[in-house]
Amino acid sequence: MSVRNLSLPEHYFSKLDIMETEIAIKLAKDTFERELARCLELTRVSAPLFVQPETGLNDDLNGVERPVQFDILDLGSDVQIVHSLAKWKRLALARYGFAPGTGLYTDMNAIRRDEVLDNLHSVYVDQWDWEKVITREQRCAETLKDTVRQIMKALCKTQETLANQFSCLERYLPEQISFVTSQQLEDEYPTLSPKEREDAAAKKYGAVFIMQIGGALKSGKPHDGRAPDYDDWSLNGDIIIWYPVLGRALELSSMGIRVDADALRRQLEISGHTERASMPFHKMLLEGRLPLTMGGGVGQSRICMAMLQKAHIGEVQASVWPDDMRDACEASGIHLL
Repeated sequence: MSVRNLSLPEHYFSKLDIMETEIAIKLAKDTFERELARCLELTRVSAPLFVQPETGLNDDLNGVERPVQFDILDLGSDVQIVHSLAKWKRLALARYGFAPGTGLYTDMNAIRRDEVLDNLHSVYVDQWDWEKVITREQRCAETLKDTVRQIMKALCKTQETLANQFSCLERYLPEQISFVTSQQLEDEYPTLSPKEREDAAAKKYGAVFIMQIGGALKSGKPHDGRAPDYDDWSLNGDIIIWYPVLGRALELSSMGIRVDADALRRQLEISGHTERASMPFHKMLLEGRLPLTMGGGVGQSRICMAMLQKAHIGEVQASVWPDDMRDACEASGIHLL
């Protein structure tokens, strides 16, 4: 029944053959990585594939996803494959001594075993995780918006580079990105689900940053789930574009200004996870031993999918898919790697 989540666009065909696709993937990744580092003043660092669960460093995502866990003989204990590096990056900034206005990025590879597989979601996750140090005065919405605009410039530069190299690829991303809060979307589209609101906003604006995700809206429900211990729910959001290949919204990045001590206490209380305050990472944050930061993740395969105008993320990454999904894709001209 995996095909029930699948979108099969009529008359779809890949604009690039398999060899052109592989060349374009490399060009897209190299270009965006370079532009992201330049725009945000980031230095590339190495990062872990797995962490010890008792450190509190793993990302809990929506709080229900099961991490992949295995034991290490010499440790005599288990470790977890990371879901993302949201908290690890902040600790690294402190350890490496980054100054305000500078930061790091890394290649993050993860396994999310509980993903519902479809055109946009894979068990294998690859993204650029980035984090930079900010000052107390920069913990504001304008800092967040300025950073989003810089990332949008990197996206447009990548699109331009790909389109110059491959004339069959269209330039469809707008140069400007709009901003709207999740509450404004609920007010504007009260009868739609959160995902339907994202579709409506993406189609309306072309590219939109949906702000303030994680806290309850007037309806009593959040727009989407967010772990309570990295993003400040009042200073975060998602970069979403309208994706004409699938006729729907496509999320490219989730990011935000991170919690300070006050926001962490508040969000742990709201979410019912006050016990986390005793974990090493959380204790450091509450005691003021970690810098104020902002950061996020940008999907590598999502970027490649958008730039190469593919219908399925499996066309730009090698992963595992159910047999019925592979068969349905092949019959519709969607050739999974």
